[in-house]
Amino acid sequence: MAYTVDNDLYATELTSGKVIRFTHDGNKTILNGRASWVYYEEILGRSSNYRSFWWSPDSRRIAFFRSDDTNVPMFPIYVANEQHGFLEETRYPKAGDENPQVRVGIVSVGVGQGIVWADFDPCADQYFGQPFWTPDGETLLVQWMNRDQNLLKIFAVNPLDGSGKVIYREEQPAWLEWIADPLFTQEGFLMVRDFESWQQIYLCSLEGNELQRLTNGQNWGITIHGTDPRGEFIFFSARREISTRTDVYRVPMTGALRKKDSSVRRLTDGEFNFTNVMFAPDYRHFTVLCSNVSTPAHSLLFSVDKGLIRQLGDSRGDAYALELEKGNIPVSEVHFITTEDGFTIPAIITWPLDMEKGKKYPVLVNVYGGPDNGSVTDRWISPASKYHWARKGVIQITMDHRGSGHCGKRGLDMMFRNLGTWEVHDYKLWIDYLRQMGCAHDHRVGITGYSYGGYVTALAVCTAGDYFPYGIAGAGVYDWMFYDSHYTERYMDTPQENPDGYRNSSVLEHCATYGTWGPSVLLVTHGTSDDNVHFQNAMRLTDQLIKVNKHFRFMLYPGARHGYRGYQAAFSADEDRAFWTKYLLEE
Repeated sequence: MAYTVDNDLYATELTSGKVIRFTHDGNKTILNGRASWVYYEEILGRSSNYRSFWWSPDSRRIAFFRSDDTNVPMFPIYVANEQHGFLEETRYPKAGDENPQVRVGIVSVGVGQGIVWADFDPCADQYFGQPFWTPDGETLLVQWMNRDQNLLKIFAVNPLDGSGKVIYREEQPAWLEWIADPLFTQEGFLMVRDFESWQQIYLCSLEGNELQRLTNGQNWGITIHGTDPRGEFIFFSARREISTRTDVYRVPMTGALRKKDSSVRRLTDGEFNFTNVMFAPDYRHFTVLCSNVSTPAHSLLFSVDKGLIRQLGDSRGDAYALELEKGNIPVSEVHFITTEDGFTIPAIITWPLDMEKGKKYPVLVNVYGGPDNGSVTDRWISPASKYHWARKGVIQITMDHRGSGHCGKRGLDMMFRNLGTWEVHDYKLWIDYLRQMGCAHDHRVGITGYSYGGYVTALAVCTAGDYFPYGIAGAGVYDWMFYDSHYTERYMDTPQENPDGYRNSSVLEHCATYGTWGPSVLLVTHGTSDDNVHFQNAMRLTDQLIKVNKHFRFMLYPGARHGYRGYQAAFSADEDRAFWTKYLLEE
Protein backbone atom coordinates (compact mmCIF):
# COMPACT_ATOMS: atom_id res chain seq x y z
CA MET A 1 0.00 0.00 0.00
CA ALA A 2 1.41 3.37 -1.02
CA TYR A 3 0.58 6.63 0.77
CA THR A 4 2.00 10.01 1.76
CA VAL A 5 2.89 11.36 5.20
CA ASP A 6 3.99 14.98 5.61
CA ASN A 7 4.47 15.23 1.85
CA ASP A 8 6.80 12.23 1.57
CA LEU A 9 5.98 9.02 -0.28
CA TYR A 10 5.89 5.68 1.55
CA ALA A 11 4.77 2.10 1.02
CA THR A 12 3.93 -0.61 3.53
CA GLU A 13 4.18 -4.34 2.81
CA LEU A 14 0.87 -5.55 4.18
CA THR A 15 1.95 -9.09 5.02
CA SER A 16 4.99 -8.11 7.06
CA GLY A 17 4.26 -4.52 8.02
CA LYS A 18 7.61 -3.42 6.60
CA VAL A 19 7.63 0.32 5.80
CA ILE A 20 9.57 1.69 2.84
CA ARG A 21 10.26 5.42 2.67
CA PHE A 22 10.98 6.60 -0.86
CA THR A 23 11.50 10.36 -0.37
CA HIS A 24 12.99 12.42 2.45
CA ASP A 25 12.65 16.10 1.51
CA GLY A 26 8.92 16.68 1.94
CA ASN A 27 7.87 19.90 3.68
CA LYS A 28 5.29 22.67 3.30
CA THR A 29 6.42 23.51 -0.23
CA ILE A 30 8.01 20.24 -1.43
CA LEU A 31 5.26 17.73 -2.15
CA ASN A 32 6.16 14.14 -3.07
CA GLY A 33 3.19 12.12 -4.29
CA ARG A 34 0.76 14.83 -3.18
CA ALA A 35 -0.54 17.24 -5.79
CA SER A 36 -0.05 20.98 -5.66
CA TRP A 37 -3.41 22.80 -5.56
CA VAL A 38 -3.50 23.78 -9.24
CA TYR A 39 -2.70 20.19 -10.29
CA TYR A 40 -5.39 18.82 -7.97
CA GLU A 41 -8.06 21.24 -9.22
CA GLU A 42 -7.27 21.54 -12.92
CA ILE A 43 -5.17 18.59 -14.13
CA LEU A 44 -5.60 15.49 -11.96
CA GLY A 45 -9.12 16.39 -10.87
CA ARG A 46 -10.87 16.53 -7.54
CA SER A 47 -11.47 12.77 -7.57
CA SER A 48 -7.69 12.36 -7.10
CA ASN A 49 -8.04 13.72 -3.55
CA TYR A 50 -4.57 15.24 -4.04
CA ARG A 51 -2.95 11.85 -4.81
CA SER A 52 -0.23 12.16 -7.44
CA PHE A 53 1.36 8.69 -7.50
CA TRP A 54 0.51 5.70 -9.68
CA TRP A 55 1.35 2.00 -9.30
CA SER A 56 2.59 0.08 -12.32
CA PRO A 57 0.24 -2.79 -13.33
CA ASP A 58 2.73 -5.38 -12.03
CA SER A 59 3.14 -3.53 -8.68
CA ARG A 60 6.91 -3.35 -9.11
CA ARG A 61 7.15 0.43 -9.47
CA ILE A 62 5.43 3.66 -8.49
CA ALA A 63 5.51 6.81 -10.58
CA PHE A 64 4.96 10.09 -8.74
CA PHE A 65 5.06 13.85 -9.07
CA ARG A 66 7.40 15.93 -6.96
CA SER A 67 6.01 19.45 -6.77
CA ASP A 68 8.14 22.37 -5.64
CA ASP A 69 5.77 25.18 -4.60
CA THR A 70 8.48 27.43 -3.18
CA ASN A 71 7.99 30.24 -5.69
CA VAL A 72 4.21 29.88 -6.05
CA PRO A 73 2.43 32.85 -4.42
CA MET A 74 0.60 32.08 -1.21
CA PHE A 75 -3.06 33.12 -0.98
CA PRO A 76 -4.41 33.59 2.58
CA ILE A 77 -7.96 32.66 3.51
CA TYR A 78 -9.18 34.07 6.82
CA VAL A 79 -11.32 31.66 8.84
CA ALA A 80 -13.31 33.41 11.58
CA ASN A 81 -13.70 30.39 13.87
CA GLU A 82 -13.23 30.53 17.64
CA GLN A 83 -12.01 33.65 19.42
CA HIS A 84 -9.04 34.66 17.28
CA GLY A 85 -9.65 32.99 13.93
CA PHE A 86 -6.79 31.77 11.77
CA LEU A 87 -5.36 31.88 8.26
CA GLU A 88 -5.35 29.06 5.73
CA GLU A 89 -2.33 29.39 3.48
CA THR A 90 -2.61 27.89 -0.01
CA ARG A 91 0.05 27.98 -2.73
CA TYR A 92 -2.25 29.20 -5.48
CA PRO A 93 -0.81 30.49 -8.81
CA LYS A 94 -3.08 33.11 -10.32
CA ALA A 95 -3.02 34.08 -13.97
CA GLY A 96 0.52 35.05 -14.96
CA ASP A 97 2.07 33.83 -11.69
CA GLU A 98 4.90 31.34 -11.35
CA ASN A 99 3.68 27.75 -11.36
CA PRO A 100 4.95 24.86 -9.24
CA GLN A 101 8.06 23.15 -10.57
CA VAL A 102 7.17 19.49 -11.11
CA ARG A 103 9.45 16.49 -11.56
CA VAL A 104 8.33 13.00 -12.58
CA GLY A 105 9.94 10.32 -10.43
CA ILE A 106 9.89 6.52 -10.52
CA VAL A 107 10.73 4.26 -7.57
CA SER A 108 11.02 0.50 -7.43
CA VAL A 109 9.42 -1.43 -4.58
CA GLY A 110 11.72 -3.79 -2.74
CA VAL A 111 14.82 -2.71 -4.66
CA GLY A 112 17.26 -0.19 -3.22
CA GLN A 113 17.52 1.62 -6.53
CA GLY A 114 16.63 5.12 -5.37
CA ILE A 115 14.59 7.55 -7.44
CA VAL A 116 14.82 7.56 -11.23
CA TRP A 117 13.89 11.02 -12.50
CA ALA A 118 12.32 11.36 -15.95
CA ASP A 119 14.53 13.42 -18.23
CA PHE A 120 12.72 16.79 -18.11
CA ASP A 121 14.01 20.20 -17.07
CA PRO A 122 12.11 20.95 -13.82
CA CYS A 123 12.72 24.68 -14.24
CA ALA A 124 10.96 24.87 -17.63
CA ASP A 125 7.55 26.58 -17.81
CA GLN A 126 5.51 23.43 -18.41
CA TYR A 127 2.73 21.16 -17.20
CA PHE A 128 2.55 17.39 -16.80
CA GLY A 129 -0.74 15.54 -17.23
CA GLN A 130 -1.62 12.26 -15.57
CA PRO A 131 0.91 9.60 -16.65
CA PHE A 132 -0.11 6.09 -17.74
CA TRP A 133 1.76 2.82 -17.41
CA THR A 134 1.75 0.45 -20.36
CA PRO A 135 0.07 -2.89 -19.52
CA ASP A 136 3.40 -4.68 -19.12
CA GLY A 137 4.67 -2.04 -16.68
CA GLU A 138 7.82 -1.55 -18.73
CA THR A 139 7.08 2.00 -19.97
CA LEU A 140 5.57 5.12 -18.43
CA LEU A 141 3.69 7.38 -20.84
CA VAL A 142 4.11 10.97 -19.65
CA GLN A 143 1.93 13.80 -20.96
CA TRP A 144 3.78 17.10 -21.35
CA MET A 145 2.27 20.48 -22.25
CA ASN A 146 3.78 23.92 -22.68
CA ARG A 147 2.63 26.87 -20.56
CA ASP A 148 0.53 28.20 -23.48
CA GLN A 149 -1.34 24.85 -23.52
CA ASN A 150 -1.38 24.65 -27.32
CA LEU A 151 1.32 21.96 -27.66
CA LEU A 152 1.00 18.43 -26.27
CA LYS A 153 3.61 15.69 -26.35
CA ILE A 154 3.51 12.13 -25.03
CA PHE A 155 6.87 10.76 -23.94
CA ALA A 156 7.52 7.04 -23.58
CA VAL A 157 9.78 7.05 -20.50
CA ASN A 158 12.11 4.18 -19.59
CA PRO A 159 11.70 3.56 -15.83
CA LEU A 160 15.26 2.23 -15.57
CA ASP A 161 17.06 5.42 -16.57
CA GLY A 162 14.39 8.11 -17.09
CA SER A 163 15.12 8.60 -20.79
CA GLY A 164 12.15 9.50 -22.96
CA LYS A 165 11.06 9.35 -26.57
CA VAL A 166 8.25 11.45 -28.10
CA ILE A 167 5.60 9.12 -29.53
CA TYR A 168 2.83 11.68 -30.07
CA ARG A 169 2.81 15.40 -30.80
CA GLU A 170 -0.20 17.70 -31.25
CA GLU A 171 -0.41 21.46 -31.71
CA GLN A 172 -3.51 23.64 -32.08
CA PRO A 173 -4.02 27.40 -32.69
CA ALA A 174 -6.04 28.00 -29.51
CA TRP A 175 -5.78 25.37 -26.75
CA LEU A 176 -5.95 21.62 -26.40
CA GLU A 177 -7.04 19.17 -23.71
CA TRP A 178 -5.24 16.41 -21.84
CA ILE A 179 -5.66 12.80 -22.89
CA ALA A 180 -7.99 11.07 -20.45
CA ASP A 181 -8.20 7.30 -19.90
CA PRO A 182 -6.38 5.90 -22.96
CA LEU A 183 -7.37 2.31 -23.77
CA PHE A 184 -4.43 0.01 -24.51
CA THR A 185 -4.65 -2.58 -27.28
CA GLN A 186 -2.17 -4.94 -28.91
CA GLU A 187 -1.46 -2.29 -31.56
CA GLY A 188 -1.00 0.68 -29.19
CA PHE A 189 -3.56 2.81 -27.38
CA LEU A 190 -6.88 4.46 -28.21
CA MET A 191 -7.48 8.09 -27.38
CA VAL A 192 -10.03 10.84 -28.11
CA ARG A 193 -8.78 14.03 -29.79
CA ASP A 194 -10.48 17.06 -31.41
CA PHE A 195 -7.80 18.57 -33.67
CA GLU A 196 -9.94 17.84 -36.77
CA SER A 197 -12.75 20.14 -35.56
CA TRP A 198 -14.78 17.32 -33.97
CA GLN A 199 -13.84 14.56 -31.58
CA GLN A 200 -12.58 11.33 -33.10
CA ILE A 201 -11.05 8.10 -31.80
CA TYR A 202 -7.43 7.56 -32.83
CA LEU A 203 -5.13 4.57 -32.53
CA CYS A 204 -1.56 5.59 -31.67
CA SER A 205 1.28 3.08 -31.79
CA LEU A 206 3.60 2.85 -28.79
CA GLU A 207 6.54 3.45 -31.12
CA GLY A 208 5.02 6.70 -32.36
CA ASN A 209 5.30 5.70 -36.02
CA GLU A 210 1.59 5.42 -36.80
CA LEU A 211 -1.63 7.32 -35.99
CA GLN A 212 -4.95 6.06 -37.37
CA ARG A 213 -8.31 7.81 -37.17
CA LEU A 214 -10.98 5.16 -36.58
CA THR A 215 -14.14 7.29 -36.49
CA ASN A 216 -15.61 10.11 -38.54
CA GLY A 217 -18.49 12.58 -38.41
CA GLN A 218 -19.51 15.23 -35.93
CA ASN A 219 -18.85 13.52 -32.60
CA TRP A 220 -18.63 15.17 -29.21
CA GLY A 221 -18.48 13.88 -25.66
CA ILE A 222 -16.95 10.54 -26.72
CA THR A 223 -16.56 7.87 -24.03
CA ILE A 224 -14.75 4.67 -25.00
CA HIS A 225 -16.35 1.67 -23.27
CA GLY A 226 -13.90 -0.96 -24.45
CA THR A 227 -13.18 -3.55 -27.12
CA ASP A 228 -14.57 -7.02 -27.62
CA PRO A 229 -12.38 -9.97 -26.51
CA ARG A 230 -11.16 -10.60 -30.07
CA GLY A 231 -10.18 -6.94 -30.54
CA GLU A 232 -12.32 -6.52 -33.65
CA PHE A 233 -14.55 -3.62 -32.55
CA ILE A 234 -14.43 -0.53 -30.35
CA PHE A 235 -17.58 0.35 -28.42
CA PHE A 236 -18.20 3.96 -27.50
CA SER A 237 -20.82 6.58 -26.65
CA ALA A 238 -21.03 10.02 -28.24
CA ARG A 239 -23.29 12.90 -29.08
CA ARG A 240 -23.30 12.26 -32.82
CA GLU A 241 -26.84 12.20 -34.24
CA ILE A 242 -27.65 15.46 -32.49
CA SER A 243 -25.66 17.53 -29.97
CA THR A 244 -28.15 17.11 -27.11
CA ARG A 245 -28.39 13.31 -27.01
CA THR A 246 -25.89 10.49 -26.46
CA ASP A 247 -26.07 7.17 -28.32
CA VAL A 248 -23.99 3.98 -28.21
CA TYR A 249 -21.90 2.94 -31.24
CA ARG A 250 -19.52 0.34 -32.59
CA VAL A 251 -16.64 0.87 -35.02
CA PRO A 252 -14.14 -1.66 -36.46
CA MET A 253 -10.71 -1.63 -34.87
CA THR A 254 -8.75 -2.53 -37.99
CA GLY A 255 -8.43 -0.80 -41.36
CA ALA A 256 -7.19 2.42 -42.83
CA LEU A 257 -8.68 5.92 -42.47
CA ARG A 258 -12.47 5.73 -42.57
CA LYS A 259 -14.24 7.98 -45.08
CA LYS A 260 -17.80 6.67 -44.97
CA ASP A 261 -20.21 7.04 -42.06
CA SER A 262 -21.29 3.42 -42.56
CA SER A 263 -18.16 2.24 -40.74
CA VAL A 264 -19.62 3.59 -37.47
CA ARG A 265 -22.71 1.61 -36.49
CA ARG A 266 -25.32 3.00 -34.11
CA LEU A 267 -26.44 0.40 -31.55
CA THR A 268 -29.24 2.39 -29.87
CA ASP A 269 -32.22 3.97 -31.57
CA GLY A 270 -35.00 6.45 -31.00
CA GLU A 271 -34.95 10.09 -29.90
CA PHE A 272 -33.58 9.37 -26.45
CA ASN A 273 -30.48 10.08 -24.40
CA PHE A 274 -28.64 6.87 -23.46
CA THR A 275 -26.40 6.96 -20.37
CA ASN A 276 -25.01 4.66 -17.65
CA VAL A 277 -23.80 2.25 -20.31
CA MET A 278 -22.61 -1.15 -19.01
CA PHE A 279 -21.35 -3.85 -21.37
CA ALA A 280 -21.25 -7.58 -20.65
CA PRO A 281 -17.69 -8.99 -20.52
CA ASP A 282 -18.08 -10.53 -23.99
CA TYR A 283 -19.44 -7.25 -25.41
CA ARG A 284 -22.46 -8.99 -26.95
CA HIS A 285 -25.00 -7.23 -24.71
CA PHE A 286 -25.23 -3.95 -22.82
CA THR A 287 -27.61 -2.09 -20.54
CA VAL A 288 -28.43 1.62 -20.57
CA LEU A 289 -30.61 4.21 -18.88
CA CYS A 290 -32.80 5.90 -21.46
CA SER A 291 -34.80 9.15 -21.22
CA ASN A 292 -35.57 12.52 -22.75
CA VAL A 293 -37.08 15.75 -21.42
CA SER A 294 -40.61 14.31 -21.61
CA THR A 295 -39.90 10.64 -20.81
CA PRO A 296 -38.80 9.47 -17.34
CA ALA A 297 -35.77 7.22 -17.21
CA HIS A 298 -36.11 3.53 -17.95
CA SER A 299 -33.50 0.77 -18.09
CA LEU A 300 -33.04 -1.26 -21.28
CA LEU A 301 -31.15 -4.37 -22.33
CA PHE A 302 -29.67 -4.36 -25.84
CA SER A 303 -28.06 -7.03 -27.96
CA VAL A 304 -25.19 -5.73 -30.10
CA ASP A 305 -26.38 -7.86 -33.03
CA LYS A 306 -30.19 -7.86 -32.55
CA GLY A 307 -30.95 -4.48 -30.97
CA LEU A 308 -33.40 -3.93 -28.11
CA ILE A 309 -34.14 -7.12 -26.15
CA ARG A 310 -36.38 -5.87 -23.34
CA GLN A 311 -37.11 -3.14 -20.82
CA LEU A 312 -35.65 -3.95 -17.41
CA GLY A 313 -37.28 -1.21 -15.36
CA ASP A 314 -39.22 2.04 -15.55
CA SER A 315 -39.06 4.92 -13.06
CA ARG A 316 -42.45 6.22 -14.17
CA GLY A 317 -45.02 5.03 -11.63
CA ASP A 318 -48.74 5.48 -11.03
CA ALA A 319 -48.20 8.77 -9.17
CA TYR A 320 -46.58 10.31 -12.22
CA ALA A 321 -49.46 9.27 -14.47
CA LEU A 322 -51.96 10.73 -12.00
CA GLU A 323 -50.16 14.07 -11.73
CA LEU A 324 -49.78 14.19 -15.53
CA GLU A 325 -53.53 13.66 -15.89
CA LYS A 326 -54.17 16.51 -13.43
CA GLY A 327 -51.93 18.85 -15.43
CA ASN A 328 -49.41 19.18 -12.60
CA ILE A 329 -46.34 18.09 -14.57
CA PRO A 330 -44.50 21.07 -16.14
CA VAL A 331 -43.84 20.59 -19.84
CA SER A 332 -40.19 20.91 -20.92
CA GLU A 333 -39.08 21.11 -24.54
CA VAL A 334 -35.75 21.25 -26.35
CA HIS A 335 -35.52 24.23 -28.72
CA PHE A 336 -32.80 25.24 -31.18
CA ILE A 337 -31.75 28.52 -32.71
CA THR A 338 -29.17 29.27 -35.37
CA THR A 339 -26.91 32.26 -34.89
CA GLU A 340 -26.22 34.81 -37.59
CA ASP A 341 -22.90 33.10 -38.32
CA GLY A 342 -24.32 29.59 -38.57
CA PHE A 343 -23.98 27.99 -35.13
CA THR A 344 -26.93 25.86 -33.99
CA ILE A 345 -27.34 25.95 -30.22
CA PRO A 346 -29.97 24.40 -27.89
CA ALA A 347 -31.97 25.33 -24.83
CA ILE A 348 -34.52 23.58 -22.63
CA ILE A 349 -37.66 25.63 -22.02
CA THR A 350 -40.09 24.69 -19.26
CA TRP A 351 -43.46 26.34 -19.74
CA PRO A 352 -45.80 27.62 -17.01
CA LEU A 353 -48.72 25.45 -16.01
CA ASP A 354 -52.02 26.55 -17.56
CA MET A 355 -50.22 28.83 -19.99
CA GLU A 356 -52.48 31.25 -21.86
CA LYS A 357 -51.88 32.16 -25.48
CA GLY A 358 -50.99 35.81 -25.99
CA LYS A 359 -50.03 36.40 -22.35
CA LYS A 360 -46.49 37.49 -21.44
CA TYR A 361 -44.71 35.72 -18.63
CA PRO A 362 -41.62 36.43 -16.52
CA VAL A 363 -38.50 34.49 -17.54
CA LEU A 364 -35.96 32.79 -15.26
CA VAL A 365 -32.68 31.84 -16.96
CA ASN A 366 -30.25 29.24 -15.59
CA VAL A 367 -26.70 29.21 -16.97
CA TYR A 368 -23.26 27.81 -16.37
CA GLY A 369 -21.46 28.81 -19.55
CA GLY A 370 -17.91 27.52 -19.11
CA PRO A 371 -16.01 26.38 -22.21
CA ASP A 372 -17.06 22.88 -23.31
CA ASN A 373 -19.32 22.56 -20.30
CA GLY A 374 -22.85 22.60 -21.64
CA SER A 375 -25.99 22.53 -19.50
CA VAL A 376 -28.49 21.40 -22.15
CA THR A 377 -29.06 17.67 -22.52
CA ASP A 378 -32.26 16.04 -23.74
CA ARG A 379 -32.74 13.96 -20.60
CA TRP A 380 -35.31 13.56 -17.87
CA ILE A 381 -35.00 15.83 -14.85
CA SER A 382 -37.45 15.50 -11.99
CA PRO A 383 -40.30 17.97 -12.60
CA ALA A 384 -40.40 18.67 -8.86
CA SER A 385 -37.43 21.01 -9.34
CA LYS A 386 -39.42 23.00 -11.92
CA TYR A 387 -42.86 22.84 -10.35
CA HIS A 388 -42.80 25.90 -8.07
CA TRP A 389 -42.01 28.44 -10.78
CA ALA A 390 -44.16 26.68 -13.38
CA ARG A 391 -47.12 26.99 -10.99
CA LYS A 392 -46.25 30.65 -10.39
CA GLY A 393 -46.39 31.37 -14.12
CA VAL A 394 -42.66 31.72 -14.88
CA ILE A 395 -40.96 30.53 -18.09
CA GLN A 396 -37.81 28.64 -17.11
CA ILE A 397 -35.00 28.28 -19.61
CA THR A 398 -31.60 26.57 -19.44
CA MET A 399 -29.49 27.59 -22.41
CA ASP A 400 -26.11 27.01 -23.97
CA HIS A 401 -23.89 28.99 -26.35
CA ARG A 402 -21.56 28.25 -29.26
CA GLY A 403 -18.68 27.33 -26.96
CA SER A 404 -20.62 24.85 -24.83
CA GLY A 405 -19.60 21.83 -26.91
CA HIS A 406 -22.52 21.61 -29.35
CA CYS A 407 -20.62 23.21 -32.22
CA GLY A 408 -17.30 21.38 -32.12
CA LYS A 409 -13.89 22.98 -31.79
CA ARG A 410 -14.82 25.87 -34.11
CA GLY A 411 -17.38 27.14 -31.62
CA LEU A 412 -15.01 26.63 -28.70
CA ASP A 413 -12.13 28.43 -30.35
CA MET A 414 -14.19 31.61 -30.69
CA MET A 415 -13.90 31.98 -26.90
CA PHE A 416 -10.10 32.06 -27.06
CA ARG A 417 -8.63 35.20 -25.44
CA ASN A 418 -12.21 36.52 -25.27
CA LEU A 419 -14.18 34.97 -22.38
CA GLY A 420 -17.62 36.40 -21.71
CA THR A 421 -18.29 38.02 -25.08
CA TRP A 422 -19.92 35.19 -27.05
CA GLU A 423 -21.66 33.73 -24.02
CA VAL A 424 -23.66 36.93 -23.41
CA HIS A 425 -24.16 37.47 -27.17
CA ASP A 426 -25.77 34.04 -27.61
CA TYR A 427 -27.81 34.29 -24.41
CA LYS A 428 -29.35 37.50 -25.74
CA LEU A 429 -30.42 35.63 -28.88
CA TRP A 430 -32.46 33.27 -26.70
CA ILE A 431 -34.32 36.17 -25.09
CA ASP A 432 -34.97 37.55 -28.60
CA TYR A 433 -36.35 34.10 -29.48
CA LEU A 434 -38.81 34.15 -26.56
CA ARG A 435 -39.81 37.73 -27.31
CA GLN A 436 -40.50 36.85 -30.93
CA MET A 437 -42.75 34.02 -29.73
CA GLY A 438 -44.74 36.71 -27.92
CA CYS A 439 -44.64 34.97 -24.52
CA ALA A 440 -41.81 36.71 -22.67
CA HIS A 441 -42.21 39.79 -20.49
CA ASP A 442 -40.02 42.63 -21.73
CA HIS A 443 -38.46 43.53 -18.38
CA ARG A 444 -39.15 40.80 -15.84
CA VAL A 445 -36.23 38.58 -16.81
CA GLY A 446 -33.82 37.06 -14.31
CA ILE A 447 -30.57 35.16 -14.82
CA THR A 448 -28.72 33.01 -12.31
CA GLY A 449 -25.63 30.85 -12.20
CA TYR A 450 -22.83 29.65 -9.94
CA SER A 451 -19.05 29.68 -10.40
CA TYR A 452 -18.54 30.32 -14.14
CA GLY A 453 -22.31 30.82 -14.19
CA GLY A 454 -21.93 33.48 -11.52
CA TYR A 455 -19.38 35.24 -13.74
CA VAL A 456 -21.59 35.33 -16.85
CA THR A 457 -24.62 36.26 -14.73
CA ALA A 458 -22.89 39.37 -13.36
CA LEU A 459 -21.46 40.19 -16.80
CA ALA A 460 -24.89 39.87 -18.43
CA VAL A 461 -26.59 42.13 -15.87
CA CYS A 462 -23.83 44.74 -16.20
CA THR A 463 -23.49 44.70 -20.01
CA ALA A 464 -26.94 43.63 -21.20
CA GLY A 465 -29.37 44.99 -18.64
CA ASP A 466 -31.98 45.53 -21.35
CA TYR A 467 -32.10 41.72 -21.65
CA PHE A 468 -31.15 40.62 -18.11
CA PRO A 469 -32.13 43.27 -15.57
CA TYR A 470 -32.11 40.91 -12.55
CA GLY A 471 -29.48 38.39 -11.52
CA ILE A 472 -28.17 36.19 -8.74
CA ALA A 473 -24.44 35.64 -9.20
CA GLY A 474 -22.92 32.95 -6.99
CA ALA A 475 -19.16 32.56 -6.42
CA GLY A 476 -18.11 34.02 -9.76
CA VAL A 477 -14.70 34.97 -11.13
CA TYR A 478 -15.29 38.67 -11.72
CA ASP A 479 -11.82 39.39 -13.05
CA TRP A 480 -9.73 36.61 -14.60
CA MET A 481 -6.63 38.07 -12.94
CA PHE A 482 -8.01 36.49 -9.74
CA TYR A 483 -8.29 32.88 -10.96
CA ASP A 484 -5.72 30.11 -11.28
CA SER A 485 -3.06 29.96 -13.97
CA HIS A 486 -3.86 26.66 -15.67
CA TYR A 487 -7.59 27.21 -16.22
CA THR A 488 -7.44 30.91 -17.02
CA GLU A 489 -4.44 30.90 -19.35
CA ARG A 490 -5.80 27.93 -21.31
CA TYR A 491 -8.52 30.23 -22.64
CA MET A 492 -7.06 33.71 -22.11
CA ASP A 493 -3.26 33.46 -22.34
CA THR A 494 -1.44 35.36 -19.60
CA PRO A 495 -2.42 38.91 -18.55
CA GLN A 496 0.89 40.09 -19.96
CA GLU A 497 0.12 38.56 -23.39
CA ASN A 498 -3.56 39.55 -23.56
CA PRO A 499 -4.20 42.75 -21.52
CA ASP A 500 -7.12 43.87 -23.70
CA GLY A 501 -8.82 40.48 -23.39
CA TYR A 502 -8.53 40.50 -19.60
CA ARG A 503 -9.85 44.05 -19.42
CA ASN A 504 -12.82 43.39 -21.72
CA SER A 505 -13.78 40.16 -19.93
CA SER A 506 -13.67 41.69 -16.44
CA VAL A 507 -17.00 42.43 -14.78
CA LEU A 508 -15.22 45.14 -12.77
CA GLU A 509 -14.65 47.09 -15.98
CA HIS A 510 -18.38 47.13 -16.78
CA CYS A 511 -19.89 48.11 -13.43
CA ALA A 512 -20.53 51.67 -14.62
CA THR A 513 -23.05 50.45 -17.25
CA TYR A 514 -25.01 48.39 -14.71
CA GLY A 515 -28.54 49.78 -14.41
CA THR A 516 -28.28 52.21 -17.36
CA TRP A 517 -31.16 50.51 -19.24
CA GLY A 518 -33.62 50.83 -16.37
CA PRO A 519 -34.23 49.23 -12.97
CA SER A 520 -31.75 46.42 -12.33
CA VAL A 521 -30.80 44.45 -9.23
CA LEU A 522 -27.83 42.10 -8.88
CA LEU A 523 -27.54 39.80 -5.86
CA VAL A 524 -23.94 38.69 -5.27
CA THR A 525 -23.32 35.64 -3.03
CA HIS A 526 -20.04 34.02 -1.99
CA GLY A 527 -18.54 31.74 0.66
CA THR A 528 -15.84 33.40 2.75
CA SER A 529 -13.61 30.28 2.77
CA ASP A 530 -13.92 29.47 -0.93
CA ASP A 531 -10.51 28.00 -1.83
CA ASN A 532 -11.34 27.67 -5.52
CA VAL A 533 -12.91 31.00 -6.53
CA HIS A 534 -11.65 33.23 -3.75
CA PHE A 535 -13.91 35.53 -1.74
CA GLN A 536 -11.60 38.25 -3.08
CA ASN A 537 -13.73 38.22 -6.25
CA ALA A 538 -16.91 39.22 -4.43
CA MET A 539 -15.11 41.84 -2.37
CA ARG A 540 -13.57 43.47 -5.43
CA LEU A 541 -16.87 43.43 -7.34
CA THR A 542 -18.92 44.91 -4.51
CA ASP A 543 -16.29 47.55 -3.86
CA GLN A 544 -16.36 48.57 -7.51
CA LEU A 545 -20.17 48.75 -7.51
CA ILE A 546 -20.01 50.97 -4.43
CA LYS A 547 -17.36 53.13 -6.10
CA VAL A 548 -19.64 53.84 -9.09
CA ASN A 549 -22.67 54.28 -6.78
CA LYS A 550 -24.75 51.32 -7.99
CA HIS A 551 -27.47 49.63 -5.97
CA PHE A 552 -26.97 45.90 -5.44
CA ARG A 553 -27.56 43.16 -2.89
CA PHE A 554 -24.92 41.03 -1.22
CA MET A 555 -24.94 37.83 0.86
CA LEU A 556 -21.88 36.14 2.30
CA TYR A 557 -21.83 32.60 3.69
CA PRO A 558 -19.35 32.38 6.59
CA GLY A 559 -16.85 29.56 6.21
CA ALA A 560 -18.48 28.19 3.05
CA ARG A 561 -16.28 26.63 0.40
CA HIS A 562 -17.13 26.52 -3.31
CA GLY A 563 -20.76 25.63 -2.72
CA TYR A 564 -23.29 26.17 0.06
CA ARG A 565 -24.25 23.08 2.03
CA GLY A 566 -26.51 22.05 4.88
CA TYR A 567 -28.35 24.87 6.63
CA GLN A 568 -26.58 27.42 4.40
CA ALA A 569 -27.89 25.70 1.26
CA ALA A 570 -31.43 25.79 2.66
CA PHE A 571 -31.07 29.46 3.56
CA SER A 572 -29.66 30.25 0.10
CA ALA A 573 -32.58 28.52 -1.61
CA ASP A 574 -35.06 30.52 0.49
CA GLU A 575 -33.26 33.79 -0.31
CA ASP A 576 -33.20 33.00 -4.03
CA ARG A 577 -36.92 32.23 -4.01
CA ALA A 578 -37.67 35.47 -2.17
CA PHE A 579 -35.53 37.45 -4.62
CA TRP A 580 -37.32 36.07 -7.71
CA THR A 581 -40.71 36.42 -6.06
CA LYS A 582 -40.05 40.13 -5.53
CA TYR A 583 -38.46 41.01 -8.86
CA LEU A 584 -40.03 38.57 -11.34
CA LEU A 585 -43.49 38.21 -9.81
CA GLU A 586 -43.49 41.68 -8.20
CA GLU A 587 -45.05 40.23 -5.07
